[in-house]
Amino acid sequence: MTMNDPIADMLTRVRNANAVCKPTVSMPSSKKLVEIARIMTEEGYVQGFDVIESQPRDILEITMKYGEKKAKVIRGIKRISKPGLRIYAGKDELPRVLGGLGTAIVSTSKGVMTDRDARKAGVGGEVIAYIW
Repeated sequence: MTMNDPIADMLTRVRNANAVCKPTVSMPSSKKLVEIARIMTEEGYVQGFDVIESQPRDILEITMKYGEKKAKVIRGIKRISKPGLRIYAGKDELPRVLGGLGTAIVSTSKGVMTDRDARKAGVGGEVIAYIW
């Protein structure tokens, strides 16, 4: 079965695993999904990720992160740019999620990065998702 939007699928799997406090979540891997998982790890929303080599396709396994007494680290996660409606932002219009408390994941010409990194680099791009 083909998938139209693997990024939305990834975000939905992470959102669902977070809702029921699962320790890990698995999905088919791609370069862009690995980059999004890297950003989520660097920003402290998930504990880590592994790419498991298998046939016919590699598997991306994300280890979820929770606080004391199963307190959720991820409060919300939302897909912004969709295949049917792409959302782009220039370097001056990059969004601030919750006034800077959240993170916007942006796909730029210099790779996938956070909104803060894109502002520092002086580049704009496609706004993939918000996470807070």
